[in-house]
Amino acid sequence: MSDVFSKEKRREIMSRIKGKDTKPEKLVRSLLHRMGYRFRLHVAALPGKPDIVLVRHQKIVFVHGCFWHGHKKCRKGSLPKSNSEFWSKKIAKNIERDKLSCINLKKDGWRILTVWECETSNVNKLMFKLSSFLDS
Repeated sequence: MSDVFSKEKRREIMSRIKGKDTKPEKLVRSLLHRMGYRFRLHVAALPGKPDIVLVRHQKIVFVHGCFWHGHKKCRKGSLPKSNSEFWSKKIAKNIERDKLSCINLKKDGWRILTVWECETSNVNKLMFKLSSFLDS
């Protein structure tokens, strides 16, 4: 199946996708801030450059896009029909890099929570998930 957009248009669309300060990430940060937590963002010195780092609590929150990080339990995590070989390799590399980052962070004593983009649609459930993680 071919793409509905030309290569140039697809390239333009894809170039506009941000890697940080996404809507789901901003929502998670807003909830954490309202809960009274203070944090650092995108700490380059840590493996995987985590989205949210709560240094005092030795905890990290990754906010993953369902498509980009291959969320299996979500329809947004499915591969596109066009150029599927490219996308499957790219997303597989992302998943592998995520696993390696988590392993290295855990070795250094960090506790990790992954929030998926699809989980940000229900704010009450997300708030419960965050508070359960941070209170433990």
